[in-house]
Formats: sequence, structure tokens, C-alpha cells
Amino acid sequence: MKIGIFGTGMVGRALADKLTQLGHDVVIGTRDVAATLARTEPDGMGNPPFSVWQNENAAVKLATHAGAAAHGEMLINAANGAGSLAMLQSVEEANLNGKILIDIANPLDFSQGMPPSLFIANNDSLGEQIQRALPDVKVVKTLNTMNAYLMVDPSQLADGDHTIFLSGNETGAKAQVTELLRSFGWQDIIDLGDITTSRGSEMLLPLWARLWGALGTPMFSFKVVR
Repeated sequence: MKIGIFGTGMVGRALADKLTQLGHDVVIGTRDVAATLARTEPDGMGNPPFSVWQNENAAVKLATHAGAAAHGEMLINAANGAGSLAMLQSVEEANLNGKILIDIANPLDFSQGMPPSLFIANNDSLGEQIQRALPDVKVVKTLNTMNAYLMVDPSQLADGDHTIFLSGNETGAKAQVTELLRSFGWQDIIDLGDITTSRGSEMLLPLWARLWGALGTPMFSFKVVR
């Protein structure tokens, strides 16, 4: 499948690498291709510049956000939550409409430092805002409650025995995303319901951030025991 990913950070890279290994044709989108390739310093998380990563992952192509959207039969939003809506609205709707958009972004507010708060909560969610802004896109919220390494390889923790959530209005879109998640190794997948239920998974992030602080590692996940 042709997949377009928005976001060149750790999450976008981890997904691109995994999807390429699974045989998908992946293009990562960025706002400014030349600027992205020109960076020589590690990012804020200490990851190497994109050009270094791409040299080791030559099968993954880099394009503008518009180019990634045009390429993808399925799209993934792995961009910063604060800029996600504006970024998606900057893409020509013809390259988005009718497609599944897996939304991984979280509405994290780092303005007061760590741990972050949420700039959307309780009676709305980033997933819902994206769906309202792009009514002809099939938004599915998932993969937003664990770190990038576990997203693409849940077996790294407890032999994969932990839970992932998804939310979305389109039953068929959720079925396709579920199939993709199973190809990553996910076993326990809970469909929370329509896109309004993404409020719940997004509001897990303040707890997730504090667990990271308490445990000293991001290599943990949630398990719904039932």
C-alpha cells in the first residue's frame, strides 16, 4: 500500500521504518524539504538529523506535506499536536478526501514545561477537531497512548500483552486500521466508538507523562484487564 506520513520526528521515522519493512511504499511529508535535509544538529529528543536517518532508510522518500498526501492511499498524522490542524488544512483537500487518516497526535501543551497539560480536553479532542475540519476524511485515532517503539513493535513489552485503543466514525476505516495494527503485532485492540471517544485516549496522556516521570522510562503501556 502507498502510505503518506506527516511528520519527520521520531514517531514518523519509526512508523516509516516499520511500514517499509512490511512492504509498504512510504513517503514522509515535511513543510520544507530543503530545510529538513539541511539540518545537521540532533532534534530536541537527541535523535539524529533527518538526513542521517534517511541515509540508513533509503527506501523512505521525503516530500512536502502535499506530496505525501498525494502519494498516500492511507495517511498518518505523526506531526506535533499543536500544529496538526493547520498543517492538514494547508494540504489540498483533493489529496485528503476519501482517505483514511490515522491520527496519532496529542494536544500537548508544553508552555509551562514538563509535564505537559492538554490544550483540548473534556468536551472536545484533537481527533474531533480534525474530523470536523476535514469532513470527507476518515479520521481514526489510535497509537497515541504509548511511545514510538511500542507503536510499531508491541512485543518489546510483556510479549505484546497490552492494550491499544481506536476511535472513529467509519466502521470500514477502523477495520482497515485494525488490520494494519495487527500487522505491527497488536493483539488487544479496543474499539472505543466514534471519534468523540478520542477524548478518552487523549486524556490518558497527562497520566502517561507522570508515569514516565515515576518509572524513569517510556517503555510501558496500558493493559485493560477484563
